[in-house]
Amino acid sequence: MLRTILTALAALASLAALPNVAQARLQCVTYARQVSDVQLSGNARDWWGNAAGTYARGQEPKAGAVLAFRASRAMPYGHVAVVSKVVDARHVMINHANWSRPGMVERGVMAVDVSAAGDWSEVRVWYGPTQSLGMRPSPAFGFIYPHGAPAPQAAPVTQTAAIELAMADKAQG
Repeated sequence: MLRTILTALAALASLAALPNVAQARLQCVTYARQVSDVQLSGNARDWWGNAAGTYARGQEPKAGAVLAFRASRAMPYGHVAVVSKVVDARHVMINHANWSRPGMVERGVMAVDVSAAGDWSEVRVWYGPTQSLGMRPSPAFGFIYPHGAPAPQAAPVTQTAAIELAMADKAQG
């Protein structure tokens, strides 16, 4: 009996000494690499610079592109998200991780260009806890395009896009 207890305690102690993989949270960079054809390393804030000379970059949304956010006080490591659908020149649907809640993956959520110049330098993103677009704009660099992607161009607003936009506006209140 004592031997069983000691063995169990030793096993428990060895588990405590190992990193807690079950508690590991999925980060936006890891997720973006897994679901896109853009394969960069470093923190999200570094992706824009790291893409120079390797991937095309620009200010026009394109499905499959990575939207790269700048570092800010609220997100010191920046953020990256993968565009799943272009609604129009200023609205996209994105897939990303670690935005609304640590480790949470969100698919098909709205991101809106709120920059004065329409260049995606300021973006508001759907925020799950409030079920609305975030209240503050987040600074962004623009889009990193995967290799072999056709020239980026905004998609026209479709009936479906208009409905999605109306739903997003209604959810805002």
